[in-house]
Amino acid sequence: MKSLLLFMLLWGTAINSPELPILVEATITSTTDDYVGFTLRNNSLKSIPLIIPGVMNPNLSPVSNSGVDLKVGQKILFKYKGKRRVLLVVDKSLEGQVIDVSKLLKQKKLELDKK
Repeated sequence: MKSLLLFMLLWGTAINSPELPILVEATITSTTDDYVGFTLRNNSLKSIPLIIPGVMNPNLSPVSNSGVDLKVGQKILFKYKGKRRVLLVVDKSLEGQVIDVSKLLKQKKLELDKK
């Protein structure tokens, strides 16, 4: 968790001392509430290339797990027929889940082929 120490210099008009500055210390913390931790699982015997814009382009090794912490709303993409397609959009429901990427990829490709 990152924290930022912010010092604000306020003039003491509220304390009847307009001549003396008051030093106020405030701590601002960013929460990890907007990030979700989950596992990407590749049950197939082939490597699966993925695209996570602004983060990385991982290749999931055959029969492997890859733990990730991604921001809510982050898209996980894959290439199919020369175009980038959305495989998954991260939301809170994924917290702690194991996602079978090979199975999800097959489902998405079938959906795209039906269109």
